[in-house]
Amino acid sequence: MKVLVTVKEVAEVEEDFELDGLHVAEQFLEYDLNEWDEYAVEEAVQLAEEDDDVEVVSVTIGPERSEETIRMALAKGVDRAIRVWDDALEDVDLLDVGAKTRLLSAVVEAEEPDFVLTGVQANDDSFGATGVSLASAIDFEWAAVVNDLELEGDVANVRRELEGGVEELTEVDLPAVLSIQTGINEPRYASLRGIRQAQSKEIKPMSLSDLGLDASAVESDLELTDMYEPETESDAVYFEGDAGEQAAELATVLREKGVGAQ
Repeated sequence: MKVLVTVKEVAEVEEDFELDGLHVAEQFLEYDLNEWDEYAVEEAVQLAEEDDDVEVVSVTIGPERSEETIRMALAKGVDRAIRVWDDALEDVDLLDVGAKTRLLSAVVEAEEPDFVLTGVQANDDSFGATGVSLASAIDFEWAAVVNDLELEGDVANVRRELEGGVEELTEVDLPAVLSIQTGINEPRYASLRGIRQAQSKEIKPMSLSDLGLDASAVESDLELTDMYEPETESDAVYFEGDAGEQAAELATVLREKGVGAQ
């Protein structure tokens, strides 16, 4: 059985930063695996630990810089990785769901996995439709917001977290795409042994031509038009003194605002 896990490198912005045109200046960014994808990786690795016949392959869309981040997934137990990148992607500010779907669909066609795991959403752009869009494009069954998963042959028994605290138990026939919710497991830390082993694991670069695609595949309907820091609409007031003095000042302000008035 082959499990394909989509992973994304996301940027975390430092508290104090500067803008460089339509982007945050590179020196103020730190990169890491997308939080939701870490849970998907852990779920796939646990399946592989239960069955020696399971191969876990991760795929990401990202430049060469992202290989350092991808190796963290390899260090946690992913067997090998695919990194999709092309010169045509260099000038794309923000890939929309359709473009991501076209790229990932081509990878699925090449790898022929039994099922695909994705994170529910991305930390940076907050997109949450890629998994379902991918399932539709490749004609796989799907389930979103999965917080429990058990495989029985060619059927995935899943529990889904719906709105209003409602949970749904359902069966999904494989092949399928499942988008994984946080809380389904406890993602492991990469061990020193895993980190060393990850250095020798394959990260296969794939261009658009490798996937049988051309530049039209990454055309996006999204365009960044502006980037700015939001203006502060109110000032914060800090009360000096010890806890008692601060509490007294706060009480005075609240009385002046009419809080607690009869």
